[in-house]
Amino acid sequence: MAPATRPFAQHLRRRDRLNVISEIKRRSPSKGDLAIALDPATLAARYRDGGASALSVLTDGPHFGGDPADLVAARDAVDLPVLRKDFTVSARDVYDARIMGADAVLLIVAALSDDELETFDSLATTLGMAVLVETHDEAEVARALAHTGASIIGVNQRDLVTFEVDQQRAVRVAEAIPSTSIKVAESGVRGVPDALALAEAGYDAILVGEFLVTAADADAALKSLRVPAAPR
Repeated sequence: MAPATRPFAQHLRRRDRLNVISEIKRRSPSKGDLAIALDPATLAARYRDGGASALSVLTDGPHFGGDPADLVAARDAVDLPVLRKDFTVSARDVYDARIMGADAVLLIVAALSDDELETFDSLATTLGMAVLVETHDEAEVARALAHTGASIIGVNQRDLVTFEVDQQRAVRVAEAIPSTSIKVAESGVRGVPDALALAEAGYDAILVGEFLVTAADADAALKSLRVPAAPR
């Protein structure tokens, strides 16, 4: 039986500082191996000590070197809520996320039809999981708002086709996301200046992988990203 879910959205509502969803990521399609031999339990504990609000764990093997066992190990090691970071393309993927213990699931607007967005969002909610709806532009934000609960909307700054990162994408798209949604900027956070710019643009959280898994001191690197939140 899957463990009871932890409140993923609630952990991203802290208003005094920018929340960090810290990612456990072994490799990247664009950069190759990043930390292929990482221990997910040890890294999860480092992230907790650094003040992470939640974890994101890659479970895709072919592209990211991940495994569902990484999610299980990371979640067992800490009391933080965990996002299953993977390509959700069927109802089975949603069920699998819950079975392995995920507290949240990723839905990528660009990869799904309107019907799929509605169906998978409803199923995840029924199973007690939060949904991070990933977008890349204003049109995709509009689809997210129309076809999901849209309580958490992410803006991925990495192009899914070219893998190029546009450091200003999340800042541009921020105004399209209503204040009722939790705003998450994904990809392209290279350090404190990027975190400050995203906080100023009104983001509640950033999802960070490469910067953290390649840092010599992961918890110190994470602490540096927890910059003051912009006034509301």
